[in-house]
Amino acid sequence: MRGIPVGSLVIGIASSPAERRHLARLLGGSAGLLIVSSVEQARDFLGVAGPPPVAAVASPPPPATARVPERPQPPPADLAVDSDRRVLRWRDREVALTRLEHDVLLCLADVPGQVWTYERLHLEVWGNKHLGRGSDLHSVVRRLRRKLARLNAAVTVHAVRGVGFRLAPV
Repeated sequence: MRGIPVGSLVIGIASSPAERRHLARLLGGSAGLLIVSSVEQARDFLGVAGPPPVAAVASPPPPATARVPERPQPPPADLAVDSDRRVLRWRDREVALTRLEHDVLLCLADVPGQVWTYERLHLEVWGNKHLGRGSDLHSVVRRLRRKLARLNAAVTVHAVRGVGFRLAPV
């Protein structure tokens, strides 16, 4: 991070431990550095009041051409992840997420349709290497699928056999 003036305070907000470690590595050379897990924590630290923002998963309009199975369309804009409250929202309905469900969903929603390998998900969410079993990751994905289905969301977590997972339309 070049160009940060001396004496500045840099505030990094990351909900998962893996994201906070990554921010610490990126911003480690800054003199004034604060890394918090939520916007609310940053606001408390700064003494600023206000409602937390909601990060929405945006989607472009569907193409007029036929469906391409290799690259599914991104999820509708009705799907949102509220990282401050750790909640998944579909239209007017919400469901609570565990930390692991939240972190996996944030990865998958980062670039909808992109396949995340088991190794990359393990590194981002758990902060360690995938050792081949994958039952922990499959358990989290199973719970996420149930919660998406409970909300009647138009997306699900699609398995790419032997590779990983991606967020895809139902």
